[in-house]
Amino acid sequence: MSRTPATDARVVVIGAGIVGCSLADELTARGWRDVTVLEQGPLPAPGGSTSHAPGLVFQTGPSKTMTEFAAYTVEKFNSLEVDGLPCFNPLGGLELATTPERWADLHRKAGLAASWGVRGELITPAECKKLWPMLDEDKVLGGLYTPDDGLARAVLACRAQITRAEARGARFLERHTVTGIEREGGRVTGVVTDRGTFPADHVVSAAGFWGPVIGKMAGVDVPLLPLAHQYAKTAPLPELAGVNDPRTEASKPILRFQDRDLYYREHTDRIGIGSYAHRPMPVDPFTVPAFDDAPVMPSSLPFTEEDFAPSWQDSVGLLPALGDSEVEEGFNGVFSFTPDGMPVLGESRDLRGFWLAEAVWVTHSAGVARAVAEWMTDGRPSVDIHECDLYRFEDAQRSPAYIEDRGAQNFVEVYDVLHPLQPMEQPRALRVSPFHSRQQELGAYFLEGGGWERPHWYEANAPLAEGLDLPQRDTWSARYWSPIAAAEAKATREQVALYDMTPLRRLEVTGPGALAFLQRMSTNQLDKKPGAVTYTLLLDEAGGIRSDLTVARLAPDRFQIGANSGADLDWLLRHAPEGVHIQDITSGTCCIGVWGPLARDLVQPLTRDDFSHRAFGYFKAKRTHLGHVPVTAMRLSYVGELGWELYTTADLGLRLWDTLWEAGQEHGVIAAGRSAFNSLRLEKGYRSWGHDMTTEHDPYEAGVGFAVRPAKGDFLGRAALEGRSAETARRRLTCLTLDDPAAVVLGKEPVLVDGAPAGYVTSASYGYSIGRCVAYAWLPAAAAVPGTAVQVEYFGERIPATVAEEPLFDPKMTRIRK
Repeated sequence: MSRTPATDARVVVIGAGIVGCSLADELTARGWRDVTVLEQGPLPAPGGSTSHAPGLVFQTGPSKTMTEFAAYTVEKFNSLEVDGLPCFNPLGGLELATTPERWADLHRKAGLAASWGVRGELITPAECKKLWPMLDEDKVLGGLYTPDDGLARAVLACRAQITRAEARGARFLERHTVTGIEREGGRVTGVVTDRGTFPADHVVSAAGFWGPVIGKMAGVDVPLLPLAHQYAKTAPLPELAGVNDPRTEASKPILRFQDRDLYYREHTDRIGIGSYAHRPMPVDPFTVPAFDDAPVMPSSLPFTEEDFAPSWQDSVGLLPALGDSEVEEGFNGVFSFTPDGMPVLGESRDLRGFWLAEAVWVTHSAGVARAVAEWMTDGRPSVDIHECDLYRFEDAQRSPAYIEDRGAQNFVEVYDVLHPLQPMEQPRALRVSPFHSRQQELGAYFLEGGGWERPHWYEANAPLAEGLDLPQRDTWSARYWSPIAAAEAKATREQVALYDMTPLRRLEVTGPGALAFLQRMSTNQLDKKPGAVTYTLLLDEAGGIRSDLTVARLAPDRFQIGANSGADLDWLLRHAPEGVHIQDITSGTCCIGVWGPLARDLVQPLTRDDFSHRAFGYFKAKRTHLGHVPVTAMRLSYVGELGWELYTTADLGLRLWDTLWEAGQEHGVIAAGRSAFNSLRLEKGYRSWGHDMTTEHDPYEAGVGFAVRPAKGDFLGRAALEGRSAETARRRLTCLTLDDPAAVVLGKEPVLVDGAPAGYVTSASYGYSIGRCVAYAWLPAAAAVPGTAVQVEYFGERIPATVAEEPLFDPKMTRIRK
C-alpha cells in the first residue's frame, strides 16, 4: 500500500485525550512532524474520559495483546514527568479473593501473568492486610499482588506528551469542534471545524466515546457504546491522615474487590471507590453536551446515590473504617465499551487515510498509540492486533441493537470470572446454518462465535459415551465440555460423522487477473490445474502470518477461499487490482464436513462421479451432485480422517443434510460438534490461526514452512523471509503431551523449562485417540526438542509434560489418503 512520505504526511488527530496525545508523541518520535491535534474542549483536561479517569493500570488479562499494550503504557509513563511530578506511580496492584471461585481464578490469573511476562505472586490474607491495613482480613482468602502495576496520572501524561510532541513540530489546538470530514476519490482530504478546515492525508479518530459521532461524519461505523460508571470519594479518613504525599496521592497498591465489582485507590487522605455493580447506564454520544454546557464536564454525569448504596455497604464490609465515613462526592463517568470489550483500531477501507483508535482505556493507551503509529508509518504494528482490528466484526454484529446489547453485557461482566468458552447470553440464535433445526432435534449444545450458533456436541450421542473410560475433570475444565465429545471423536475415527462447517468464512475470487493476484498475495504455488486445492498463507511485509487459507481453483479464473475472518477479506480487497472481484459468499452458502473411515461408503452411492482415491485425490475439488443437490466437494480433512468438505447454497443446505443423514444410517453416521473437532485437529497438529500463530510469528517458527514456495516468484512477505528457515528459528510452536493421562489444560497457561516460565500454551484439548491431553505451545527452539521435559502451570499446579514429535496421530497420513 502506498503511503505519503513521512516528511510530507499531514496528520490530523481528533481528540486530545490520552490516546490522541500519546499518538502525537509516537508519530512525531518516528519523524512525522506535520501533526495537528484538534480538541473541542480546553487543554490539558478537555472533558472526555481521560479527564476523570482514576488511572488504574492492571496489566494482566486473558489477551496477550492487551497485556503488551498495558506493559508499554507502564514503561512509557514511568519515564515521563511534569514539573517534577511522575506520570506513573508504580505502587503495585492487589486483587482480592473472598470466594473460593475467585481464589481459584486468581491462581489462573497468576498463570496468565507468567505467560505474558508480568511479575505477580499469590499472597496470604495476612500479606494482603500488610499491604492494605484497613482490610478485614477475615473476609479475604488471598490475593494476587502485581508489583509493577499502579496509577497512571492521565492528564499529567497528556501534558508531558504534548510538550514532547510540540517540541518536534506538532500542534495542539483546543476549542476546535469537528463538524465534518472532507474526502475525494475515496481518500480523506481534511477535517472541518467550527474554526476552519485542516487539510490532511491521514485523519485519526481518537475521540473516545464521541467516536461514533466522528465516524458518522466520515461514513465509517464505530461499534462502541458509551456507558456511565460510578466513582465516589470518601470524606477524609483519620487512618490516612499524614500517610500519603499529596504530590503522589497514594502509597498503597490499587485494590480490586472483584467479587463485588469494586475497586479502590487512595486520594491522599481519602479513598476513591469505583463500581461496576450497578445497572448498565448507556449514553447517547450524539446528545452529550459541549464542555461549556456541561455542569462539570461532558464525561461527568450526576451521581446516582441509589445505585451506589449496595456498593457502599460492600465497601464498609471489606474496609470497616469506612463505617465512620461517608461518600463526600461522586459522579457517573462515561467511557466506551465494544461488543467484545476490545479496542477498535485500523484504517477504513472505504475512506483511505481515515483511522480509528477508539474504545481505548488509559490502561492500554500508550501501547495502542505505539501500535497505531507503527501501522501508519511502517505499514504494520509490531504486536498482533487481530483482536482489535476494525474489520473483525461481522455485519450482523454492527447493528445498533447488537452493539448496545453486547456493550451493556460487557459492562456487567467486567469483573466476572469468565470461562474462555463462555458465550454471551444475548443476542443468541442470530446466525444459524441451514441445518439448525436438525441440530436442535439432535440436542445440540450450542456455543457462539462471530454471531454463529456452533454445536459443540449433541445430546443424541449420549448413549455412545456410556462406558467410555475418561478421566475425571476438574470443575473449570468440565464447563462447556461433555464426555459426549469423546464419543463423537471416537465415532469419527471409527465410522463417519457430519460436521457443520458453515461458520467458516468463504470468499470467491474471480476475474482474468485472479491467479496472478492470489499468487502475489500468498505463499504457496497456486498455478495448478482447475480442481486443485492448496493450503497457503497470507503474510505481511515483515513475513508475519496474517492468516492461513485453503484455495480451491474451480476454474481458470475462479477461486474459492476458506479464510479466517473479516480482516482477511479486508486485506485482499485493499490489494486487489482492477478486474479482480472478491466476494464474501459465506452467508449464501453452507458446508458439511463428512469425515471418518466410512466417509466414502456414505458419499459414493449418492453420486455418479467417481469418489475413489485415484479419481478424487487428497486436496482436490470437483463440482458434482449428491442426490438432488449440486455441491462443490473438496477432499480436505482437518480431523485427520478420510472425507470431504461439501459446499452448496444455503437454500439447499437442509436437503444436503437430510440426504447425507439418511444415506449414513446404515454406516452409523452421527452429527459431531466443535469440541470433538478441536481434539481431532490437535492430534493431527493442525494450526488454528489467531490462537496458535499470528503476525508475530513467521511460517518457519509456526511449523507451516511447507506452505512457502519462494521459487514460485515474488509474493508479499517473501523478501522478509530470506535467510530464515526452520533451522534458524529461535522459537517454535511445539507439541506437548501431559504426562498424567488424567490432567487437562485449556490454553494460555505458562510453560516452564527448568522451573522458569519460557513460553505459553496456545491451544489444548484432551486427545481421546491417544489417551492424554495435547497442548501446543510457543517455546525457545532449544527446548522444542522431542523428549524434553517441561511443566505446564494450571491453577497454580505444575503439571509435567513432554515435548512430542508431531503429528501425534497417523504421522504417515495413511488414513486421509486412501
